[in-house]
Amino acid sequence: MAQVEATTERVVAADAEKVFDALADYRGTRQKLLPEHFSEYEVREGGDGEGTLVHWKLQATSKRVRDCLLEVGEPTDGELVEKDRNSSMVTTWTVTPAGEGRSRVVVHTTWQGAGGIGGFFEKTFAPKGLGRIYDALLANLAAEVEK
Repeated sequence: MAQVEATTERVVAADAEKVFDALADYRGTRQKLLPEHFSEYEVREGGDGEGTLVHWKLQATSKRVRDCLLEVGEPTDGELVEKDRNSSMVTTWTVTPAGEGRSRVVVHTTWQGAGGIGGFFEKTFAPKGLGRIYDALLANLAAEVEK
């Protein structure tokens, strides 16, 4: 099994606190940001950052759907970590200032991939697919916070 990693980033024309608050708002804003690849969204506990438990299904390809149950943590300022109880997947959202009224948002996801030839294809293609999904989410985030 090899570790698979996907990273996407975007500079947003809004201050870091506003961007972070939007990402951490699982009861309100976060659901509005999700592209069509996400379904069955449900906040099960909490709803604002640390201590939130949120469920969704992520359809990465026409045949690949992940059933995700994510525990949210905030290990440092400007950082949200979503750990999937159903797999080894961990997604870290980092929001930092990027100049006057701007922020850099970095999304980094890792998981233990399959072995063998399937693992080779997963490691080769999954990061690009997940990157496209998170690019869409970050575009929605920018549209939301730049209003």
